[in-house]
Amino acid sequence: MNSAPVTGPLNADTFRNIAKSATPWVVNIRTEMKTRTQDLTDFFGGGGSPDDLFHRFFGGPLPPAGGSQDDQAPGQGQGQGGGRRRPREQTTQAAGTGFIITKDGFILTNNHVVEDATKIHVAFYGEGDDVEYDAKLIGRDPLTDSALIQLVEKPGHALPEAKFGDSGQIAPGDWVMAIGNPFGYTHTVTVGVISATGRAFRVTTGRNNDMIQTDAAINPGNSGGPLLNLRGEVIGVNTAIITNARSEGNIGIGFAVPINTIRDLLPQLRTGKIIRGRIGVSVQEVPREGYEEYEDFGLKSRAGAVVAQVTLAGAADKDGLKPGDVITQYNGRPITKSDDLVKMVVATKPGTSVPVKVIRDKQEKTLNVTVEELDLEAEQSAGGRRPTNPDQEPPEQHTTGSFGLTLDNLTPQMARRLRVPSGQTGAVVSEVEADGPAAGLLRQGDVILSVNGQAVSNASAAAAELRKVQSGHL
Repeated sequence: MNSAPVTGPLNADTFRNIAKSATPWVVNIRTEMKTRTQDLTDFFGGGGSPDDLFHRFFGGPLPPAGGSQDDQAPGQGQGQGGGRRRPREQTTQAAGTGFIITKDGFILTNNHVVEDATKIHVAFYGEGDDVEYDAKLIGRDPLTDSALIQLVEKPGHALPEAKFGDSGQIAPGDWVMAIGNPFGYTHTVTVGVISATGRAFRVTTGRNNDMIQTDAAINPGNSGGPLLNLRGEVIGVNTAIITNARSEGNIGIGFAVPINTIRDLLPQLRTGKIIRGRIGVSVQEVPREGYEEYEDFGLKSRAGAVVAQVTLAGAADKDGLKPGDVITQYNGRPITKSDDLVKMVVATKPGTSVPVKVIRDKQEKTLNVTVEELDLEAEQSAGGRRPTNPDQEPPEQHTTGSFGLTLDNLTPQMARRLRVPSGQTGAVVSEVEADGPAAGLLRQGDVILSVNGQAVSNASAAAAELRKVQSGHL
């Protein structure tokens, strides 16, 4: 890895030479998945989430392998029989991209490309669309949307391998190249610049990752492909794009996972298990407005992470952390924002006892917290919510799509911070969509006590009342 920033003039052959060097180790990935569907969906269609703004860019699904709507069991055709249709199993296909990282056939790609695959097929540059090699899943990590696969059968020729760059050295304005399989157009090369670094992007429920933003054209099918610097080194893995209602393709805003993030995970990906730490808290930024000012917490600046919720019987609960605490240091390292704490905790080996410095009631104190192991799949299956201390309201969070609001319960701890009278119930506005109907009318930290004259006791009740209201008639 060359850690020096990329410098030097561009010439007419710069991008041509990068593409020529890198294309041989970029592969096309085709996956097969088993899905169970009702026959009625053949005629009325399944449904994706209409508000899925951040498109994961599978290329796909392709037509069912080995069948069509005409391949139906007796009595299940259109107009035959009635009542409830029996579910059937179909094989669907999707496409993505990956790149070779070792000569013995290890390939990096995105988790969402392969996580549900029953079969994985890999095609190499220059061998024809009908020449594929089987691969198997070795390890995957939903938190970074990364996956490692390995060729089960290998081609007769030697395998080229990618070179890693240093994503810590990139900066906005740097030239980059993306290579991938958009819409099935294999080994497509596009060029752009780094638009931003360190973009917080939600890759899985309740958890953000710092991403590289680029305007290099990436589209459905580019998932898992490399983002390259001018030395032809991988500095990111293309993962997601923002789309609008009129297009599923590129509008100039794409995201890649920094290669430094994935490089650190590779040893664990090879074992098939990612081990991370957790302490069992939900945290938020020290509020800028709507809540108390940072001085009211006893802070000298907005640096820190406010503990919003504590998991019942979790590490933080056992070791004395409480809602309303402001964590300013973790294991001797300062916390500037809440994401800093999250990154430090997940990187800590489970079982480690870590000193955590907090501000509580304007007094500084240090607690020793023993880190637990993060079970990400269990957390996701629970929707990112876990039981909390009995003196807290359930940590429900509700999103009102028609108004662009995210609401939390008004807990006793939150009521104290907001200077709401003791015993008052209601819902707290925790997020307002910038372009939503409520923008400019409500803001983070506002407390909703009633909707159209109907008192609401918590976030669920407020969301239910808002759903009864037509847009523009609140």
